[in-house]
Amino acid sequence: MNKLKLSQSTIEKLNYYVYLLIDPRDKKVFYVGKGVGNRIYQHVLGTLKDYKETKKNNKINEIKNLGLEVEHKVLRHGLDEKEAFEIESAMIDFIEMENLTNAVKGHHSEERGIATINEIKVNYEAEKLIPEEPLLLININNLYNKMMTTNEIYEATRKSWKISLHNANKIKVICSVYRGIIREAFTLKEWYEYGDGRNAFNGEIAPEEVRKKYIDKCVKEYWRKGNSNPIRYTGIE
Repeated sequence: MNKLKLSQSTIEKLNYYVYLLIDPRDKKVFYVGKGVGNRIYQHVLGTLKDYKETKKNNKINEIKNLGLEVEHKVLRHGLDEKEAFEIESAMIDFIEMENLTNAVKGHHSEERGIATINEIKVNYEAEKLIPEEPLLLININNLYNKMMTTNEIYEATRKSWKISLHNANKIKVICSVYRGIIREAFTLKEWYEYGDGRNAFNGEIAPEEVRKKYIDKCVKEYWRKGNSNPIRYTGIE
């Protein structure tokens, strides 16, 4: 019996499943996946053939070069594809990406992934923004993660944008937006040319009274569905 191949009868009974790859040295999961058929063994078999330099493949080869074998476990089976996606995503969130060799986060992890109660409340109960002064809203969806420091949010927000400096220079408060919610606020010092027709700003974290007014406020109405422009203004002609 080939221990790296499932029989057809087993495959038909498994349907979709979620599986774990485990390092035999410390018994820690280093990869979470979902699939059908013989997917669970394809990672180990793949390193024998068309090798690509990835964290996962490096880990597998490290284990094999010590004369050991990757341990395989099925977490749940008999699933449909949607169920498999959800369980895979939940496990990746629970173990955390930095402890895994997965290249991408789980399905819908940004929208419905692991979160504190406060994050849930912010996402579903955020009050609508009522600007008390002109604001520049910058959407940093592709750069944001929940573990970012204020300085990391600042670096993600301040560059590099195709923006009208005629309008941008009228505004002193710049807000970082993620998934329609203001996450941080900065005060502008200056804009400068960043290159390739783009601009960046220097600034500093806004005073606490300004941050209290704007952080966690909902600005989803400023981005209509299908509009990908990350820049929005409030309160200017």
